[in-house]
Amino acid sequence: MSPAHTLYTADWVLPMVTPPLPQGAVLVRDGQIAWVGPAAHATAHMPADTPVHALGTVALMPGLVNAHSHLELTGLRGFLEGLDFREWLRTLTIVRRDLLSEDDLLDASRLGIAEALRHGITTLADCTDSALPLAAMRELGVRGIGYVEVFGPDPLQCDESMARLRQRVAVLRAADTSLVRTGVSPHAPYTVSATLFAATAAFARAEELPMAVHVGESAAESAFVVEGTGPFAVRLRERGIAVAPQALSPIALLEDTGVLAARPLLVHVIRADDRDFARIADHGATIVHCPISNAKLGHGIAPLDRMLAHGIATGLGSDSVASNDRMHLLDEARQATLFHAVRSGSPDSLSAHDALGLATHGGARALGLGDTIGTIEPGKAADLAAFALDGTDIQPVHDPAVALVHALAGRATALLVMVAGRVLVRDGQLQAASADWEARQRVTAARLGEWRQRRSQ
Repeated sequence: MSPAHTLYTADWVLPMVTPPLPQGAVLVRDGQIAWVGPAAHATAHMPADTPVHALGTVALMPGLVNAHSHLELTGLRGFLEGLDFREWLRTLTIVRRDLLSEDDLLDASRLGIAEALRHGITTLADCTDSALPLAAMRELGVRGIGYVEVFGPDPLQCDESMARLRQRVAVLRAADTSLVRTGVSPHAPYTVSATLFAATAAFARAEELPMAVHVGESAAESAFVVEGTGPFAVRLRERGIAVAPQALSPIALLEDTGVLAARPLLVHVIRADDRDFARIADHGATIVHCPISNAKLGHGIAPLDRMLAHGIATGLGSDSVASNDRMHLLDEARQATLFHAVRSGSPDSLSAHDALGLATHGGARALGLGDTIGTIEPGKAADLAAFALDGTDIQPVHDPAVALVHALAGRATALLVMVAGRVLVRDGQLQAASADWEARQRVTAARLGEWRQRRSQ
């Protein structure tokens, strides 16, 4: 059993509510932050027998918050390359339905969480069809929300879709813990009818469920909602589902159907204007920005500056590794700074400090967890991550936030990661890993490769 008190000292502590603290210390007591300040002052704030872990030349910071993932798709890393978005979605649907078992999806979720932890991510907001990531989160000790997806583009499907969703949520919520919570996700405007959007939003509000929606992601989605045209409209008409213009924009559709009133987490929001952002802000909805996935799929660069100008709580997400190929939130922070410098023509449009804020307290606020995580201050949960700053390719460190975002991004493995004071990564090693997961996923990958080869013949 770990001691009630533990002191961690580091060359740099980043509370995120105050400037970086050189030669800092964090006192953890019973899974919470008890004190943060200069290491030289620590003895006055702790019992004499408190264990001290001197982490050395590291940046000790709040655990990173990945505000959008699809853990069950981890096994599809690099599998869906070079496809346009409609074909990407179609192939993903076939593979997910026909080729991946529940065991495959559970192992993929475990491996995704392992990757997240190694990169300092302590909280995951995961959209899932299978709900198996919720079990994997509980098993591996991370904090998270599992948004159970609901689909139904035909209004006639609404009652059936809602009955199934209610049943699933009732079962899943019974297993909720202090760390892992069930939510719902009406998937997107091109897979969910206006009737189903309204029903899901009413359900979420009545049951006080967190909700997430993919919206404003692509030109095809906008054409579908605004004009009733484009590839999504063609596909639904081929299925005998009537399609007509629905709203002035995808965000307006969510307002019209009561979704925004449920204060959802809006995923992507690349294609939106100031009227849309005003709608989002007025309802208190939040946004997760996924810069790398958005770019890799060719969707564009979201107007992050407008989100922030409207005061919308905004976090960063990796999306699935099927569209990103890795889950590294420091890399998302770096790419966000670069993309928005290009978009604005100004190198200081998004500073490293601000980008790191999106990856920590911004994501926490976007998930409704701002009072619990995202900063290092007394009373908050001890969700922490430490990254080494002693490499020759990192030193000298003039500013630890700049070092984390621009020198370490994309290649850093956390030395220490804890959730609610429980150490999950120590000395860079995951404390609860299994080689069996990787071995089974290699078998699955071989099976997928054979399927793709047959399909191409």
